[in-house]
Order: sequence, then C-alpha cells, then structure tokens
Amino acid sequence: MDTSLWAVRLEGTLESRDFLRLLPLLPETRQERLLRLRPEARREPLCAWLLLRLALREQYGWKSLPAVEVTSMGKPWFPEAPQVHFNLSHTEGAVMSGIACQPIGVDIERIRPISPRLMKRLGADTEEACISLWVHQEAQAKCLGIGIRSQLRRESAAGSDKSYREVKSFPGYVSGAAIRGGDVPECLLIRNMEDLLRDSAV
Repeated sequence: MDTSLWAVRLEGTLESRDFLRLLPLLPETRQERLLRLRPEARREPLCAWLLLRLALREQYGWKSLPAVEVTSMGKPWFPEAPQVHFNLSHTEGAVMSGIACQPIGVDIERIRPISPRLMKRLGADTEEACISLWVHQEAQAKCLGIGIRSQLRRESAAGSDKSYREVKSFPGYVSGAAIRGGDVPECLLIRNMEDLLRDSAV
C-alpha cells in the first residue's frame, strides 16, 4: 500500500443545495458533526472528506467511505479497514488528505497574521516561518494521535524527525506530512473542486 498526499484549492461558495446533496456521501458520524457547524464553516471540512473519498477511490477502488470512529484523543480511523491509515486537514480555501499503511498526520495552513506570543513560543521571526513550524508540529501530533498542546511540550527538535516533510501546495499556503516509520512523498496530488463534484456523482 503506497503513501499518497492529496490537496484541493477551494474556490467559490458551497450552495446549501450542494451541501445537502453531498452530505450523505460522508459517514453518518461525520454528517452529524458537519450539521452542527455554522453554514459558512461547512465547505472546508466537507471537501476534506470528499477529497479523502476521491483519493480512496483512485488508489484502492473504494466506492464509498466506510464507517469512521475516533480514538480517545480524537484521531479518526476505519474500524472495518484498520490497515488503511488516513488523515485530513483544512484551512480557509484549501484541504489536504493523506493515506498510508502506517500512522500519518497532515496539515495545511493559509499564511495569515500570527500573534507575537505564538511566534515567540515557536521561535519564529516571520509569520511564514511560524506557520511552517506550526504545520510541522501539527502534522507530528496528528501522526502520533495526540493533541497539538502535547506535541508542543515534547522536547524533540522540529528538524530532527526524518518522518516529516514540508510539501509544496498552493501560493500563500504551507503544507506538510508526517509518517511513522515511513517516507513522506515529495509532492502532493493536486485535484480541484470539479474533481470532487465529479467523483460525488459516480
């Protein structure tokens, strides 16, 4: 089973009718969570799960997403296919997904203003550097199945872990992935909104 990383740059709005049409493609527990979000906050998480669905269809021929459960720390997994590890991330205007045969964590973040306090905590002198460090720590935390606060307390240096790689995504964004005991691909498989909608019609 190969490791793959996927990303989509989201453009345009998600109409209510499209949301209601696409929602049933997600596992029931994910549907319930999305319905609790404000309408304007639904596009990115919905598209992250649609991207995972597309990736699993292209990589393994799965026709639908199986049931999803979460660990005690909140990491989602497939009880019916525990050998397939996955992770999702979304930020304003973009989503990312990763699939592997070992634990994986991914993160994508839009470059945006950062508080001086966080920059100081991460030892960064620019906002982009701060977000790059955050993406690294977030991907590592998600790979380990722990919270980001726990990861930030860990003593290991950010640059010393060979299982992490920052991967190029879109202008104005930083993305990266961490894999336990494996190699991170050098590039993302880029798809677009049309691919997600086309796959949802299959």
